[in-house]
Amino acid sequence: MSDDELLKLRKRIDELDEEMLARLSERARCAQRIGEIKHGNIYRPEREAQVLRRLAEVNPGPLAGDAVQRVFREIMSYCLALEQPLTVAYLGPAGTFSESASRKHFGSAPSFTPVGTIDEVFRLVECGNADYGVVPVENTTEGAVGGTLDLLLANPVHVCGEVKLRIHQHLLSKSDGIGAAKRLYSHAQSLAQCHEWLNRNLAHLPRIPVASNAEAARLAAEDSESCAIAGDAAGELYGLNALASNIEDDPNNTTRFLVIARHDAGPSGKDKTSLVLSARNRPGAMHDLLEPLARHGVDMTKLQSRPARGGLWEYVFYVDFLGHRDDPQVAAALAELNERAAFVKILGSYPVAAL
Repeated sequence: MSDDELLKLRKRIDELDEEMLARLSERARCAQRIGEIKHGNIYRPEREAQVLRRLAEVNPGPLAGDAVQRVFREIMSYCLALEQPLTVAYLGPAGTFSESASRKHFGSAPSFTPVGTIDEVFRLVECGNADYGVVPVENTTEGAVGGTLDLLLANPVHVCGEVKLRIHQHLLSKSDGIGAAKRLYSHAQSLAQCHEWLNRNLAHLPRIPVASNAEAARLAAEDSESCAIAGDAAGELYGLNALASNIEDDPNNTTRFLVIARHDAGPSGKDKTSLVLSARNRPGAMHDLLEPLARHGVDMTKLQSRPARGGLWEYVFYVDFLGHRDDPQVAAALAELNERAAFVKILGSYPVAAL
């Protein structure tokens, strides 16, 4: 490439940058005007999902579809902040996978509030001190997060979104090698997710469970004879070196998070509904509950039992299926479920998350 051609390309990039800035400013002014016209809640999860899907579909390349979605997620995040500044609570401290999931879903513009327990995330949302909360609900390796399921049953909040986060675990330390390490900190779930790798490579090292991966990283940052298992965000936050990367036993290790709010989401065209129910105490009761879903062509994606708090050997069932509660076939199935079940609580309908 000649110097003249390089200069022309750089000049064209400068021109395109100015054009994009002008368009971004116009978009931001439109967002501000929407905020002036609308009243109440302005953030609509279904609208964001529709926009991001459409952009991925019409993307001509060479940028990948997920890269385009990440760029526009940030644009939408900052434009929304002009209309309605958001506060998002998550299971902290800073540097946890819950924070990464929150930023993946909402972008960087909201005010993010780390709290000490999942229960506190629910409380902040319920009382209005946070607009949204992000809580872990299941992991492909370790299964369901029971505390989140119990709180969904007990609290009046709605599920308005989901986030799927690929979980990559790293061995982190202040030192440059593991030879000097005398102890290993991490959350119990992360220790379990890396169990086989640890047995092969660090079987001699004492494993100390702590409240979060971020707390493990903090402890490792204070002591060069310690190491931690945590994610990228915690490593960057505490200035740790990655002694080994992607040490999770399952390369597809993924955690699913739910977004909770005081409102639900409208239909986006590609949705999921979550509910919790209990069966009447009679033969064939579970078959009776699931039969309407099959007959109306509703695709069930999850069935999880959980001990009920009300009595010994009593259970409730958490169900996920594709479709929005307002979709005709889903509404018909739900109407029959309400007649057949001893108890039904619709947790929410929300856009299906892309990985």
